[in-house]
Amino acid sequence: MSDVEPSIPADYPREWEADVVLRDGSVAHVRPIRPDDAERIHRFHAAQSEESIYLRFFAPIKRLSDRDVRRFTHVDYVERVALVATVGDDIIGIGRYDRLGGRDATSAEVAFNVADSFQGRGVGSVMLEHLAAIGAENGVAEFVADVLPQNRKMIQVFTEAGYDVSRNFDDGVISVRFEIEPNEKSQAVRLAREQRAESQSVRALLNPSSIAVVGVSRDGRSVGGRVLANLVEGGYRGTLHVVHPEAGTIEGLPTVPSISAIGEPVDLVVIAVPAPKVLDVVAECGGAGVRALLVVSAGFAESGPEGAERQAQLLALARRHGMRVVGPNSFGLINTREDTRLNASIAYEMPPAGHLGLFAQSGALGIAVLASAGRRGLGLSDFASAGNRIDVSGNDLLQYWIDDDDTHAVGLYLESVGNPRKFTRIARQLALRKPVVVVKSEVSAFGRPPGHRVRETRTPPRAFREMLRQSGVIRVGNVHQLFDVAQLVVNQPLPKGRRVAVVANSDALGALCGDAALSWKLDVTRGPVAVAADASEDAFRDALVAAFADENVDSVVASFIPPLITGGRDVARTVAAVSAQYDKPCVTTFLGIDGVSDDLSASAPDGSTRIVPSYPMPEDGVRALAAATNYAEWRGRDRGEPVAPLGIDRKGVHEMVRSIMAESPDGRELTADETAQLLALARISVWPSVPARSPKEAVDAAEELGFPVVVKSIAPQVRHQVASALRADLRSPLAVVEAYEALAERLEEYGPDQFVVQKMATPGIGCSVTSVEDPLFGPVVSFSVSGPPTDLLDDVGYRNPPLTTGDVSELVSSIKAWPLLDGSRGRGIDRAAIEDLVARVSVLADENPEIAHLELNPVSTHPGGLDVLGARITLAPASLRQDSGRRAMT
Repeated sequence: MSDVEPSIPADYPREWEADVVLRDGSVAHVRPIRPDDAERIHRFHAAQSEESIYLRFFAPIKRLSDRDVRRFTHVDYVERVALVATVGDDIIGIGRYDRLGGRDATSAEVAFNVADSFQGRGVGSVMLEHLAAIGAENGVAEFVADVLPQNRKMIQVFTEAGYDVSRNFDDGVISVRFEIEPNEKSQAVRLAREQRAESQSVRALLNPSSIAVVGVSRDGRSVGGRVLANLVEGGYRGTLHVVHPEAGTIEGLPTVPSISAIGEPVDLVVIAVPAPKVLDVVAECGGAGVRALLVVSAGFAESGPEGAERQAQLLALARRHGMRVVGPNSFGLINTREDTRLNASIAYEMPPAGHLGLFAQSGALGIAVLASAGRRGLGLSDFASAGNRIDVSGNDLLQYWIDDDDTHAVGLYLESVGNPRKFTRIARQLALRKPVVVVKSEVSAFGRPPGHRVRETRTPPRAFREMLRQSGVIRVGNVHQLFDVAQLVVNQPLPKGRRVAVVANSDALGALCGDAALSWKLDVTRGPVAVAADASEDAFRDALVAAFADENVDSVVASFIPPLITGGRDVARTVAAVSAQYDKPCVTTFLGIDGVSDDLSASAPDGSTRIVPSYPMPEDGVRALAAATNYAEWRGRDRGEPVAPLGIDRKGVHEMVRSIMAESPDGRELTADETAQLLALARISVWPSVPARSPKEAVDAAEELGFPVVVKSIAPQVRHQVASALRADLRSPLAVVEAYEALAERLEEYGPDQFVVQKMATPGIGCSVTSVEDPLFGPVVSFSVSGPPTDLLDDVGYRNPPLTTGDVSELVSSIKAWPLLDGSRGRGIDRAAIEDLVARVSVLADENPEIAHLELNPVSTHPGGLDVLGARITLAPASLRQDSGRRAMT
C-alpha cells in the first residue's frame, strides 16, 4: 500500500516489514498490524479450532467483539506492538507485546496465535525473534507470558529460543519470564533456524518432485523447448508437465492448457514466456499453490525502466503467494544426483556428476562456468544461475551447501553482493566445513550489473577483500583460477602447512616451480629435486616417495617434460599411485604431454578414488596450492570468542544516542563534550582538549592543563599530519605563543578557530581506529598508523562487526606498518590495550547503527598502554541494515 492510503497510520514502522522463510521452506510476510486488518483478524479467528482459541484466550470465544478487534489492530508501536504474518491476503500468525507499567517500564507481556494450518512451521519462533528485536529497540528488557500447561507448543517457542526462561506455576497457569537481550545461545538458535529454513527452501528448488514448463513452442524451438528437452534428455526422475494452451502434445509429451488444469500441487514451474506475459503466469501459479518459480525469461530490470517495474511486480506477486523465485533472466538449475537428474537449464548438455557446487549470477557467465567445468572434467553436484537475483541468491545456495554431504567444495561467480553482511556470516560458517572459492570484481558504484538490486557503497574495494578474507573465502581473479583451485580442493587433502617439495625431470623446470612457490610465500623445504630426463619409472617413483615421506614436507609439486625412456602416461600413473598413499596434496604439470588426465587417478587406502590435478603451467598449480594452503591455515586458526569488553553501558549509550537523534532527527556531529561523554559510557577515555582562538587563550589553556602541552590544528584537511599540524612538548608560555603563531601562519588557508591545546601525552606511535556505517556493508571498522602510512600509502586494515577476539588480533596486525608497532624496530606497543580499544569501537558500531562515523585519531600507543588524544563522532538516522537481529530474506 502507498503512504497516502488512510488505513496506514502516520507512525507505521515500515522498517519492521520482512519476508521470511519458514521451517518447511515456504515464504511468509511479517509486518506491523494495521487498522485495516480488522476483517482479516475476524477471518483468522473464525478459522481457528476451539482448542487453539481456548489456549490463546483461556476461554471459548466464538467471535471476537468489534471492540476487541479494534484494540488489537490499533497500537502505538511503542508500548503496544503487534505483528502479523501473512500469506497472500490471509493472516497466518499474530504476535504482540504490551508494556507493563507505562512507557518507562522494561517488562512487556507477550502473546502469540498461529493458524492451525501453519502450526509446526516455525511461525511462532519467527514472531518471537522479531518482537524481541523490536522490544529491545523500544527499551523493553524482558518478556513475560501466562501459558496454559497444555499449550506445549507455545512453551517450546519460549524455551527453544535460547533465552534463560524462568517458570512459575500458580492457579493452573504457567507464568514464564525471560530477558530478551540476545545472548550467545539465542543468537545461535536464530541463525541455526534461519539456515535450516533457507536450506530447506533451496532443497525444494533443486529436488522438485514435480515440474511444469510454461513457454514451450509447438516445434520445441524456443528457450522453453530447450529447457524441456534438457529435462527429458537429462533423465529427470520426477513428474514432468508441459503447459500449452492449444497443442495436444509437444515432443511426444502430453500437454495441459494451464497450471491450474494440472490438478495437483507442483513444486517448480519453469517460466519461459515473453516478459509481458510472465506476471499472468506467476499469478496463476500463486493461485494453484506452486512452491517455487524458475524464470528464464529476459526483459526485466536489465532492459530498462519498464522492465524494472515489471521485475518489482514479479517479486511482489511471488512473495504475496509465498513462492520463491530464481531469476528472472536465469540460465537455470542443475542437480546431477542420480535420484533427481535435474537439468532445468539452457545448457547444451548435463555436466558430469561430482562434488563441486557452482553458483553464477548471469546467463552468459553460467555458460562460461559450465563450459570450463566440462573442459576440466570436473564433476558438479549442483549448478544455479540467479539471473537478476530478485529472490534466491548466493546466500541461499550457501545455506543449502552447508549441510549437503554431496558437495565438498563451492564455487561462486559473483557480479554483485546484495547483502555482504549476511554473505560473510554464512560464508564463514560454510568455509569452516568446506572450501568456498569466489570470483568477484571490485565493489564500487560503477560495478552494479543491470537488473541487480544493490545498494551503493562508500567503502573502498580493499574493505570487501578483507571481508572475504575474514570469512575464510578463497578469492580468485577469474573463472580459470576458480577451477584451478576447485580441482585441487575437491580431489586432494588440504595442506597441513606451507612446506613444499618440488620434483621434476628438468633443472629449469624445477627452478621454475621453486620460484613460483617462493613468490606465493610457500617454503621449499625439499628440492627442487631433478631426476634425469632419461630416468626409469622406478627412479621417478623413488623421488616421489622420498618427497611424500619427508616429515618436513606438507605438499608436493611434480612437473615433467616428455621423458626419453619412460612414457608420459606411465609417469602420470606413478604420480597418482604414490600420491594416493599419503595424506598430502599434490599438483602436477606435464609440459608437452597429452592425454595424461585419465591416468592421474588411483585408489587411496580408504578405498576412495584420489585424483591428482594437472595444470598447463607450473605457476597455475602452485598458485592453486598457495590458495589452498592459505585456506587451510585460516580453517585451523583459533578465531577466539565474540568480543565482549567489560564495562560498556549499553543502555546509557542507547539512551544518549536516542536523545540526541530526537533533538536532531537528521543527525549531526557531536560536540567535544558529547563525544567524550558517549565514549566514556563505553569505557573509552579521551584526553581533554581546550579550544584556543588566540595565543593568549592558548597560554591560559596550557596553564590550566599544566605544562608540558601540545598545540595542534583540528582542521579536517591536516588533522592527521602530525609533522605540519602539531607542536609538542611545549614547556613555557613563550613556547606556546611561538608554536601557536607558527601554526597559525602555516595553516592560515584553513581558517581561524582551528586550534586546541592538550596535555602532553606519553611519547608513542599515533594510530587511528575508525568505524563507518556503510549503506551496503553496515558497520566497517578500520585500523591504521596515523600519518603517511594512511594518508599516502592507504595502509588501512578493515573488518566487519560483529568481531571475534581473533578478528581483532588479525586486524591490528594486518597492516603493512605493523612492524612499527610490534617491537621489531624498538619498543613494542601494549597490544592488549589497542585490541581492547578496537573491540569497544566495534561493539559501539555494531549495536548503534546511528553512529555514522566514529574516529579516534590520534591514539598514542606505547608500552604502558594508550592515550586517545582526538575523537569525533557523527550521528545520522539509522540505516536499515540488511542482516539485523530480525530474520529476513535478503
